[in-house]
Parts: sequence; C-alpha cells; structure tokens
Amino acid sequence: MKPEKPRQTIPLYLRWCFANRPKTQPSALGSAAGIMISMMCLVLAATLSSCAAKRPVLYPNYHLTMVGQEIAASDIDACMELARNYGAGDDKGEQIAKDTATGAAVGGATGAAVGAVVGNLGKGAGAGAAGGAAGALTRGVIRSGDPDPVYRRFVEKCLRDKGYEPIGWR
Repeated sequence: MKPEKPRQTIPLYLRWCFANRPKTQPSALGSAAGIMISMMCLVLAATLSSCAAKRPVLYPNYHLTMVGQEIAASDIDACMELARNYGAGDDKGEQIAKDTATGAAVGGATGAAVGAVVGNLGKGAGAGAAGGAAGALTRGVIRSGDPDPVYRRFVEKCLRDKGYEPIGWR
C-alpha cells in the first residue's frame, strides 16, 4: 500500500504572502515594504483563523426554557440581521483600513523627522510608515472582535422585546 501524500497545511493566503514578499531589498523603502507585507500577512492569518464573532448570551428565563435553544439561536440571528439592516452595525474592515492608513501617515512623518536628524530621510520615513501601519493594523484587528456598542444595544433590545434576557456577549 502506498503511503498517503501529506496534505499541505499552509493556507492559501499565507502561501500568497510568502510568494509575493520582496526577495531582495534594494533600498530602505524596499525593506520597509517587505516588513509591511509580512506584518499584514501575519495579521491577516490571525484574523482569518480566529473564531467566530461574539454573540449574546441569554439568561435561562421562562421564555427561553419554553422556546428552546434552537429557536433562541434563530431569534438571535434575526435580531443581529435586523441590526445590520438598520445600520446599527458598522463595517469593521473599513475602520481598520482607515486606522492603518492614519498609522502609516503618522509613522511616516515621525520616521522622516528622525531620519532627517540622523541623516537618512528615506530610510526613516519608510521604517516609520511600516511600523505605524503595522501597529495600527494590529490594534484594529485585536479590537475587531468586540461588537460596536450601538449594534450591541440594538440586538439586546430586540431580544428583550422578544422575551429574552441577554446577560452578556461571548
């Protein structure tokens, strides 16, 4: 019997990241771009492999015991969809992109100032932009698991109107 071929365990998005990273670093900007691509790929990998979004946890009151977990789960889904349809949920991806761009601009300006003082403006600006963007992107991804406060209140009110008692999110 032939031994089975081992399956590739590296996800497709990681293979793309490593295949498209700069092979050489001809300048300081190339080095900063390589760092930026590597950081963004690592954050992307962490985001895509993380668990599902948080959902409300319900207190087992009379209504929940009468309808059961299955109907309660579909009611939670309906309330979450209603909140998105009425604009209560914001686009986390768009906010992360804005924060990343802001971090890159601030980091680039700071790096340029430091580079001007030490004598290498381009290298300082590139490194600062890469560091600022990586920091902002990482912070945004870490915070992205928490639901927007307005979205959260909307879903909780919807559930209360249906007879449930939400006690938190997990």
